[in-house]
Amino acid sequence: MTATPDARVPWDRWDAPTEDWMLTGDPVVSERTLLLELAARILFPTVLVFSLYLLLVGHYGPGGGFAGGLVAGLAFVLRHIAGGRSEGAEIGARVKVRPPVLVGLGLGVAVVTALVPAAFGAPVLSSAKFAFDIPLLGHLDIVTSLALDIGVYLLIVGVVLDLLRSLGSGIERDAREAAAADDAGEAAA
Repeated sequence: MTATPDARVPWDRWDAPTEDWMLTGDPVVSERTLLLELAARILFPTVLVFSLYLLLVGHYGPGGGFAGGLVAGLAFVLRHIAGGRSEGAEIGARVKVRPPVLVGLGLGVAVVTALVPAAFGAPVLSSAKFAFDIPLLGHLDIVTSLALDIGVYLLIVGVVLDLLRSLGSGIERDAREAAAADDAGEAAA
């Protein structure tokens, strides 16, 4: 979509989807598998918590921002497969951030985290460790590379959500066109 001088798109709406997929509003009723929908509703929060676990323990073991982001993205893919447009509308109603914003935010956090040590005379991507004693949690060690992992996590989740938004709206458009062609063929017969 190219903007003419008299019909400009506002800066905060340039990446808004044109389809109903992942937007707020009433869910579209479609045939859904009840078992898959129930499993998705149970597994979605569990998989998101597991992705956060992978994000937080990634410095000391397997995991990190990339693995955690992929697991979180898989949770959103499961939600889309289970519910299609309807479930996407519910996700859009709960999450007000558009996927390109997550991608930009994650990339910004990762780049800033990588360059901040250089401002203090340390090599790029250097890491430091801070220890805190918190009354309810006890002793807590925080590594500054966690901020880089958070940036990568946000970037990967944003990319997966953008792929779902793009591919999901295209698949649903093709399905609507095929259904319209079938209806036109039945009407002509």
